[in-house]
Amino acid sequence: MNAIEIRNLTKSFGSKQALNGLNMTVPVGAIYGFIGENGSGKSTTEKIICGLIHPTNGDVKLFGKEYTDADVRAKIGVLIESPGCFRNYSVWNNLMLQATNLGIPNAKEEVIKVLKLVRMEGAASNKYKNCSLGMKQRIGIAMALLGNPALLVLDEPINGLDADGMRIMREILLDVARNGCTVLVSSHILGELEKIATHYGIVRDGKMIKEMTAKELDENCRTYVALQTGNISLTKSLLQRKYARLEEDTENRLRIYDGVSPEEIVTYLYQNGILISEISTNKIGLEEYYIDLMNEKGANVYGKKF
Repeated sequence: MNAIEIRNLTKSFGSKQALNGLNMTVPVGAIYGFIGENGSGKSTTEKIICGLIHPTNGDVKLFGKEYTDADVRAKIGVLIESPGCFRNYSVWNNLMLQATNLGIPNAKEEVIKVLKLVRMEGAASNKYKNCSLGMKQRIGIAMALLGNPALLVLDEPINGLDADGMRIMREILLDVARNGCTVLVSSHILGELEKIATHYGIVRDGKMIKEMTAKELDENCRTYVALQTGNISLTKSLLQRKYARLEEDTENRLRIYDGVSPEEIVTYLYQNGILISEISTNKIGLEEYYIDLMNEKGANVYGKKF
């Protein structure tokens, strides 16, 4: 069973079409990284899934049922934009109020559990207004986790966090998934998303242009040899005679994507009077894969035009 199944979803706001036949599949237990430029339709899709806005057309099913089903709605935890907390209330009181609103019978035990899960048990007495951005994001996730949801929907939860805040957020989301909750998370910080996601969906102009697993991403990402020399211009000229797929990156290094060994390149350049100062074999990650896709390089690089 899939946690989310969306087919031919459209949404218009007046003359503006935010979603244009979007399809999406999120398996149960996945950490699904939802990726796209600003205005691509991510937040609109998430708000429809959560019942905050209604689609113009299309089908949305959650755990095999219509997304409007009351039982299904009770299984969803949501953090979109910022948590709805009272500034002058403590963390504890905000969570207790939310637990009461949800009708949770064992509210105190539930609040203690989610505070521990988001590493906030030592800050329960802090007033919300005095919490840092990272703490506020964790409070929002704690509120979303009240009632033990089966699906957690998060919109940009790591944006604006420092390195330690992002590390804590990664650990929280991995713990949530290990506890059996499916996570749908959007983010522009692709390097962080790549560390935790099991599945990806890349959206552009209101359409899903690519869905894949983390394993498929790894298989599709190109391996390359990167090198530096004292004369990059001459080196590039020499390498272009022998290798078809050659690029210069932003750090003034040359990349060869022809599946060639570093030893072959070193020998070839040495025979032509070029000494290499640095050479390594690397693989592109999610961010570069995404940029290639957005620039429509997929036709040559991945064998398919999206």
